[in-house]
Amino acid sequence: MTFDPTAPSPSGPPFASSAPAAATAPEPPHPLVAQLQTRHGFAAPTAATLDAFLDAPGHALLVFTEDPIRFKETLDLAVIAPEILRAFPGRLRAAVLFPEAARAVHARFGFRRWPALVLLKDGHYVGTIDGLRNWDEYLEEVAALLAAEPIRPPSIGIAVTAAGAAPSASSNSCGA
Repeated sequence: MTFDPTAPSPSGPPFASSAPAAATAPEPPHPLVAQLQTRHGFAAPTAATLDAFLDAPGHALLVFTEDPIRFKETLDLAVIAPEILRAFPGRLRAAVLFPEAARAVHARFGFRRWPALVLLKDGHYVGTIDGLRNWDEYLEEVAALLAAEPIRPPSIGIAVTAAGAAPSASSNSCGA
């Protein structure tokens, strides 16, 4: 008896399914990244629940993570973020955005490199530290952001031109 992949099977045609495709579950975060929530107590909002986290008063530190296979620095930031909280005791509440949530909301905060830290005050954008830094730079930049007032987040840099106008080299872009 030979196998015929085109022959119908008792359950129907081969490789076909009448059931709707199931939504794929998000990849579980790398264990080191997951420890931000499980060991260090960071909140882990989704894209849908992020605003509820941000609505609380005070300073919030968002840790934007990505797939550590593509962005190896994600694992470094997973170690650095709890140390930042220890360096500024009681001044920050923190959340980790696992890759699916981070991808869904990153354009809202305008950072250009992964992984990133975003600092907010009373739910309003203050600034970003994207990519990795030396420890002393983290201390300086976080201290400066804690002292700063909220600003408009940078955009992702989409060029803007007037309707019907030809784009030029001097066209303004939205953002810093």
